[in-house]
Amino acid sequence: MEKMNNSSQSYKSVKPGKPKIQLKIGKDYRFVEKVVQQNKLNTVCEEARCPNIYECWERRTATIMILGDICTRACGFCSVKTGKPTWDDYLEPIRTAHAVKQMNLRHVVITSVDRDDLKDDYGSKIWADTIKQIRREVPSCTIEVLTPDFKGLQSALVRVFSAKPDIFSHNVECVERISRDVRSQSNWKSSLDILKKSAEWGLRTKTGLMVGLGETMYEVINTMKEVVNIGVEIFTIGQYLQPTKNHLPVERYVSDNEFDFYRAKGLELGFKVVESGPLVRSSYHADEQARLATIEKV
Repeated sequence: MEKMNNSSQSYKSVKPGKPKIQLKIGKDYRFVEKVVQQNKLNTVCEEARCPNIYECWERRTATIMILGDICTRACGFCSVKTGKPTWDDYLEPIRTAHAVKQMNLRHVVITSVDRDDLKDDYGSKIWADTIKQIRREVPSCTIEVLTPDFKGLQSALVRVFSAKPDIFSHNVECVERISRDVRSQSNWKSSLDILKKSAEWGLRTKTGLMVGLGETMYEVINTMKEVVNIGVEIFTIGQYLQPTKNHLPVERYVSDNEFDFYRAKGLELGFKVVESGPLVRSSYHADEQARLATIEKV
């Protein structure tokens, strides 16, 4: 592998091919699909066109997306629908808990769309209620939340922190220099501050990064240093894949060797768990990450 350079140009390497997605639909995939449909739930696996849906659902794992399926933001990388939300289903936390119980999950990941239209709390009350309902229905299940930024509203963050998820996750998504182009309605420093506050609350904290959007290796390493220094314990890094022609183009496909380098570097920097690879997404193997992080904590 070439040495890391600190120029403003993207790291140049032989362009690897687009990562291959394995399509596997078996009885467990169908089971998860049925439970999701019966409980009238949304999943980020479907809405964000996750390449790992076949593998994860076959392992009976899914990332449930609350607060509807319409996002108030239009990030350049994300295929979740954008528009004016019509969601007003306050029984969703109960149905989510029932689904977790039906699937007999040991670990669940909950995420949501951005709800900038809910000015009073940006959806944080539903977030907290969902965590509490799952705790009530399936006390043995560990809960990971992948939250939006709640516009940085402190009362909203405290409400979610106080519900005590086992893992609090919020993605920085990309390196700071290109953040405005990638997610124009979000603030990179605000995301960093949310992660810092989560760690200060004593929550096991996680974040994720996409590569292939024009960043340099130097910027990736600097980002890893910034987040580990504020207390983030779990770090994921994966290849950006363009969901449709209307989204940001892929600048390059990152090699397996480079992903291996990031994994080793991350562990060297002090992360408890680093998930690094072409098809890695925020909740990819989240159950295993939770187990490893817990072991490391002991």
